[in-house]
Amino acid sequence: MSHSAWLFCSLIISMVVILVLILKVKLNAAISLVLGSILMGLLSGISMVDTIEGINTGFGNMLKGMGLPIGFGIILGELVSASGGAKIIAHKIVKAFPKTKAIYAIGLAAFILAIPVYFDVTFVILIPIGVALMKEINKSIAHIVGAITIGAAAAHTMVPPTPAPLAAGEIFGFDTGIMIGFGTVFGLIGVFLVIFIYTKFLDKKTTFWNPALDESAEGVQIDAKEDAAVNPPSFGLSLLPIFVPIILILLNTVTGSAMGDAQPSIFVFLGDKTTALLAGAIVAYLIGVKCMGKEKAEKTATDSLSSAGIVFLITGAGGAFSNIITITGVSDAISDIVSGFTSNVFVVIILAYFVGLLIKQVTGSGTVSALTSMTIMSSVASSVALPPVMIAMACLAGTLFGATVNDSGFWIVTNMSGVSVKGGIKTYTLSEMIESVTFLILLLLVTLGYVIIF
Repeated sequence: MSHSAWLFCSLIISMVVILVLILKVKLNAAISLVLGSILMGLLSGISMVDTIEGINTGFGNMLKGMGLPIGFGIILGELVSASGGAKIIAHKIVKAFPKTKAIYAIGLAAFILAIPVYFDVTFVILIPIGVALMKEINKSIAHIVGAITIGAAAAHTMVPPTPAPLAAGEIFGFDTGIMIGFGTVFGLIGVFLVIFIYTKFLDKKTTFWNPALDESAEGVQIDAKEDAAVNPPSFGLSLLPIFVPIILILLNTVTGSAMGDAQPSIFVFLGDKTTALLAGAIVAYLIGVKCMGKEKAEKTATDSLSSAGIVFLITGAGGAFSNIITITGVSDAISDIVSGFTSNVFVVIILAYFVGLLIKQVTGSGTVSALTSMTIMSSVASSVALPPVMIAMACLAGTLFGATVNDSGFWIVTNMSGVSVKGGIKTYTLSEMIESVTFLILLLLVTLGYVIIF
């Protein structure tokens, strides 16, 4: 067996071990990734000392670029939620649409809310609004759950500061503003297309949704925390913490592209993801102080970081795994193996998509599968005549497919919306499968356009 083939086999063996540890042993994903990294380093022939140094370096390098942005993003999201701003955004968006388009409004609200806040918080905020609308527009709970899932999943998968899309720039070496721009445009187009397809399917297949089997006897179960806000913010103020970092990052990207080396350093400083998300967190904090008092705002900001530890660990462990792939030469081996396909950009997009899809099926974790698949595909990005953001998005799109009982989001949806496991498959799983394939088709169409133009 050639050295390149053995390196590739060592990657496969290490990934299988990681999956067994997560799925069978039920070990924490971060610990599993580190153990898998150690195994891959040793199998590939590098010393024990170099292996552990490589893991430490990879962990540190990933969090060096992402630790503070993730932390500030979590604080921002919790403050927007606790101040009542998230509910204000949701209600205003839904009211702005005619009732005949209420399903699209719910999906759009979910997309916007899921940019700064977690999927479960987005779902808790929107499901009562959706249930109230359901009776007025004569739609089933499947329509509502599907729309919320489609909107929230798109933002969570494609738009920073969620860890996976935020890591894309670090892994592939492109600006975060590019990911925000591509992710937002693709995400919004995808949300409206998928809601249209999914709702048309439900309306046409009237026997597909069976309340007796697909809805649980308990009905909608909401265990949402009460807003701490005494004086909820206006719609404009509610949106401000979300758009401040997005605008700053995009300004840096646009001015950098337009001005090159002549770009004023102030744009680079303010548009760095750390500075931009810090600004967003400060704005959210000031609004929180105004709406719920300094003590409650401070407590919300402090408590929000209690959930950040596991995010930091998984993200850093993904960086460790990525660095081991690089220093062992596995990335070069992968490039050699797939070099025959890199001339066909369509094959590369499809390959990236299926790498993300396959890893998601067995891990159930969108973050782990996204970080792993992007790490693997980043090794071939430089030899492909495509912007690396396209390859990253193909990996991310693949992680949306087939989310079922091994996905924590599945249980959030079924427990909070009052649908059965079968109903969860018909809503959460099916809607994300349609969304995943839709994103792949959109990426292939854009790839075709890119090939024709360039």
